[in-house]
Amino acid sequence: MDPLTHTFVGASLAQTRFGRVPLGTTTLVIGANLPDIDAATYFLDSQLSLGFRRGWTHGVLALVVLPALLGWAMHQVDLFRCQRYPRATPVSARRLMTLSYLSVVTHPALDWLNTYGVRLLMPFDDRWFYGDSLFIIDPWVWLLLGTVTALAHSGSPAKAAGWIALGAIATLLVTGFPGMPLSIWVLWCLGVAGIAAVRIWGGAQHRLGRVAAICLAMAGLYIAAMIGGSRLAHMQVTAWAQARGFEPSRVMVGPVPADPFRRDVLIVDDLHYHRVRLDWLAETPITPVSLQAPIGTDHPAAAAALAAPALWGFATWTRFPRFDVDPVAGGYRVSVSDMRGLGGGVVELDRELRRVAPRP
Repeated sequence: MDPLTHTFVGASLAQTRFGRVPLGTTTLVIGANLPDIDAATYFLDSQLSLGFRRGWTHGVLALVVLPALLGWAMHQVDLFRCQRYPRATPVSARRLMTLSYLSVVTHPALDWLNTYGVRLLMPFDDRWFYGDSLFIIDPWVWLLLGTVTALAHSGSPAKAAGWIALGAIATLLVTGFPGMPLSIWVLWCLGVAGIAAVRIWGGAQHRLGRVAAICLAMAGLYIAAMIGGSRLAHMQVTAWAQARGFEPSRVMVGPVPADPFRRDVLIVDDLHYHRVRLDWLAETPITPVSLQAPIGTDHPAAAAALAAPALWGFATWTRFPRFDVDPVAGGYRVSVSDMRGLGGGVVELDRELRRVAPRP
């Protein structure tokens, strides 16, 4: 998920009874984002980033090591705080450690929910796991958990102005999604207006623990409903494909931005990709949206291109690779992409399927 979602999760947990301790917000917000330290590879190399992201720092070993390091560091900060301010109330190391583990675990759990997945067993197994249930930016999770964070951290005019700016930017983003139904647009605007009204009223500030528990529970129910919806969509689309004479080998049920009643679906058979749209509110729920696209793996140049060192990171990340093989003088020019929209690259091969330098 996006960093704002992870931050809202940590900030919302900090307003619960267990999280409302000194350094609680800091620990939970840092922990909720900590596995994304692998994003630093973006500044080194694009293939390194693709090959490393959502792996080592999101797997089971990291879920043991990272919270322990965070809990220890926050305990040291707490010791320093108490030394500097002798009247300060210390926080037990066990509580800080528990908050660290809780927050870090939420990160791969949320990342699993989208179509990009996560390698939960790293470094012991580099298998990918995909939840296919939430779009990578989900405005309804923003709205529910942003309510808690906005109420807890908008006490000054500067903070209030920041929240107004963030709400305006989020509204422009959400209402700008292609194909956004008017009803969803109206519901979002009512939700943002509701947060503003509750903040102006001011009564919820004295019940933040209860508000946080309610909003977290509602977010959990919404996520569970989206998981269930994706499982139902998978069964419906599989039956639809079988009724038309082809057996899916794989199906990806892709959630769409903001609209929980629609899914963009990718169906894979032995040789082709098929894109269909599922809309439970439409008269015809399942409709094809494009012609079938050949996968391209039937040509031997496809496997050779994917094995090229220049695409090693992409080869790690790709879930639905597609290959366009063009014969050229002396060999082949292979364009590689992923059907989820991830860029791949172009590989030049000779007749013996050995990589050659690209032509100028």
